[in-house]
Amino acid sequence: MKRYPIYLLALMLAACAAAPNLPAALPPVTPILIQPSEAPTQTLVPSETAAPSLTPTLLPTETNTPTLVPVVESLDAVVTAERLSCRYGPGAEYLYLYGLKKGANIKLIGRADGNNWVMVAGKSLCWVNAKYLEIKGDRLTLKATYPEDYRLPVSPYYAAPIVLSATRSGNSVTVSWGEIALRPGDEEDENMFIYIIEVWRCENGTLIFDPLASNYPEVTFVDEAGCAAPSHGRVFFQEKHGFAGPSEIPFP
Repeated sequence: MKRYPIYLLALMLAACAAAPNLPAALPPVTPILIQPSEAPTQTLVPSETAAPSLTPTLLPTETNTPTLVPVVESLDAVVTAERLSCRYGPGAEYLYLYGLKKGANIKLIGRADGNNWVMVAGKSLCWVNAKYLEIKGDRLTLKATYPEDYRLPVSPYYAAPIVLSATRSGNSVTVSWGEIALRPGDEEDENMFIYIIEVWRCENGTLIFDPLASNYPEVTFVDEAGCAAPSHGRVFFQEKHGFAGPSEIPFP
């Protein structure tokens, strides 16, 4: 056995007494990697209940669809006036054809488009005012035959009037044309008008047919706005043999 000097042995003992009580060597540490997780989904709780999304629903509304009236070929009627004039055109100022007595049974086969005159069947077609008739049915179910399907008898002796102007002031329309002289003997009677002015004019939203008459080459009438169809008109010269024209009115 190896021997140490006494002073060296003492130093060694002192060093052992001062050294801390160290643990055995630590095992190697394996690092643990913490992967970041997805951010938690945040649930939002509204303080008030959200209003549901509304999809508008369009409800059908009432439309002004015109009612279709069935058309009939003819209607029977009875004359209620003491004597009823049947005329060449659908108005009181057209040339006279013949008269009908009260109680006469007649057949109606057409009507004017825009007033209450109706066409009477017979060897010679003519027109009467429906307010002097007792009609078995609705006159509006008759076909509108004037002006498309009926022609006034033509005068072979006169030229058509020449329309000179048509002017408007508000709802008032004035039409003028060149004057035509009626030759002696060509009048139906002393009360006959020599000009027939047919106008389809707007009144209260409705296009009405208004046959006007004059012995002067000018006429003024009311024509309002607000109709679906345009206003229009024409001018005839009238004498006992028939009608010269028509000349169209250029509506202002």
